[in-house]
Amino acid sequence: MGKKRASGIGATSKPSKGNSMSEDQLVAVAMVTLRQRLSQSVLPACIHGYEKERKELTDLVQRTVTTGESNSVLVIGHRGTGKSVLVKSVLEKVRETTDAQHNLVTVHLNGLLQTDDRLALKEITRQLQLENSVGDRVFGSFAENLQFLLEALRSGDHGSKAIVLTLDEFDMFAQHRGQTLLYNLFDVCQSAQTPICVIGVTCRFDVVELLEKRVKSRFSHRQIYLFDNVTLDDYVSLCVAYLSLDDTFPDDTYRDRWNAHIQDLVKQETVRNVISRQFSLTTNVRDLILLLTPIICTVNPNHPNITVTDFVEAFQMKYTDCKSSMMHGVSILELCLIIAMKHLTEIYDGEPFNFEMVYSEYLKFAQRRASVQVFDKAVVLKAFEHLLALELIRPMDNSTSRVQKEYRLVTLLLHPTQILEALQKYPSCPTEVKAWAGSAVV
Repeated sequence: MGKKRASGIGATSKPSKGNSMSEDQLVAVAMVTLRQRLSQSVLPACIHGYEKERKELTDLVQRTVTTGESNSVLVIGHRGTGKSVLVKSVLEKVRETTDAQHNLVTVHLNGLLQTDDRLALKEITRQLQLENSVGDRVFGSFAENLQFLLEALRSGDHGSKAIVLTLDEFDMFAQHRGQTLLYNLFDVCQSAQTPICVIGVTCRFDVVELLEKRVKSRFSHRQIYLFDNVTLDDYVSLCVAYLSLDDTFPDDTYRDRWNAHIQDLVKQETVRNVISRQFSLTTNVRDLILLLTPIICTVNPNHPNITVTDFVEAFQMKYTDCKSSMMHGVSILELCLIIAMKHLTEIYDGEPFNFEMVYSEYLKFAQRRASVQVFDKAVVLKAFEHLLALELIRPMDNSTSRVQKEYRLVTLLLHPTQILEALQKYPSCPTEVKAWAGSAVV
């Protein structure tokens, strides 16, 4: 007999009217949809924040489409503040309007890909589908290629299709020799020909200072700044937006049940704590996507719904403590030395110590416990040197010091909580060692 499917999202549901997809097929379609969204090839159905900036940019693009007004603007903000997502969402919103459905052409360039003006011109020509106009003509120089593109742009009038040109990593284009492309694009924006809107996206706040004087004279000096003032509630809402299914999903019943489950899930204390800890570490949206990606990847027909455990495991995997993981591979003797150093750090309030002090602390413990093997001092010193090589402890002086290695001052690079957490996962750790680590220092 086969296994019974768990109740909840995975419970068998009746398909919506006109839909004959099975439950497993619905799970597969939902996962494709959510993975596309997390890869940022598809935007979430609802994006919060930057309402003032969104309205300003939307009005600017809308005027280019409806009235033929040419514009140029810079969207500036730190990495991960949502600049590219904001521009994409604005263009999608404008494209949905009646005027823009057949009257808007978008071109997207990236300074990391189009590393010089020649490559940028070829990409603009390709995205504007001007290859047919080029035909068999061979441009002998960059100037001829540029002249052809400018003639194509200037041959139109206010009634021509509007062009929105997005320059991602705008500061990289400002580093191109002569800034010829930027000068001519801004020059077209100031002319009364084909309506064009140039949107520069950059993380450099001093980007205008990178522009040459002649380029500055053609730039409109419109600048939209994005500052990351996201609250925890905004962060939770963004998490829900990335995990929810939108109205385009083929089965309404499954979609409503999935979305209700996500809403209930983020209200649970454990999940809320995971999101809160993530928020306290970083408010970067890309880091949130990195957290959600393994959660989505665990969903399949045998595990059809996201659980609290998925959130906890994804967070632990993303923020694995490397030093704690290294402790899982040390010997019992080395573990005892680390615990001895932990106690010395607490006794002397973080002051450095040497091997002799560590060895003395270790002997006190080993001699009180009959079940603990007492190693020779030379063996203990070798274990101590291995911890130095692993960089779990660090010498206070340089390697050329003439002080004997038994008396060189060192400091512990592990926090007490890291040690205690590592002990809980250490394979076959003796009970006496665990008790010693957790005991109060007298």
